[in-house]
Amino acid sequence: MTWNGDEYQARFDRIASEGGDVHGEAVFVRSFAPRTVLDAGCGTGRVAVELARHGIAVTGVDIDESMLATARRLAPGITWHRHDLAGLDLGLSFDVVVMAGNVPLFTPPGTEEALVAGVARHVRPEGRLVAGFSLDRGYTLRDYDAHCRTAGLVLEARYATWSRAPYTGGEYAVSVHRRP
Repeated sequence: MTWNGDEYQARFDRIASEGGDVHGEAVFVRSFAPRTVLDAGCGTGRVAVELARHGIAVTGVDIDESMLATARRLAPGITWHRHDLAGLDLGLSFDVVVMAGNVPLFTPPGTEEALVAGVARHVRPEGRLVAGFSLDRGYTLRDYDAHCRTAGLVLEARYATWSRAPYTGGEYAVSVHRRP
């Protein structure tokens, strides 16, 4: 899939200019009071930039150079890495690793376990992996939870939305897994 980072960002800029909330994921992550966050699959940096605005040390990773070019232009003070999340090893750990915006669904089929392992290795002890994604595209919560368990994480909470509506089934979930 080919992306245009500026066009992607323009969509969120338009939503924000019309009064829409584009920071729900960042508000959710901030509720854990992290000092450090890895925005895994950061795209144009929408979540990372908002977290940094609140004094959180953020690192962003994405595989798409166009998305990262936009992120670098918008926030040159944030550390941005171009890398596939499967096999990711920055040699760092974070209080929270967040995958917002359906990140697992943009991974080639069959690589989801490697994706989870790649991001999970960056979750510090007692830290969290937070991911929100649609469930109607073939990657199930059962599979995701199993991949998290394999990576040493345990389910802490699950919601239907980034605003913490209870999860009772449906086509979208926000999962919080913790490293014991």
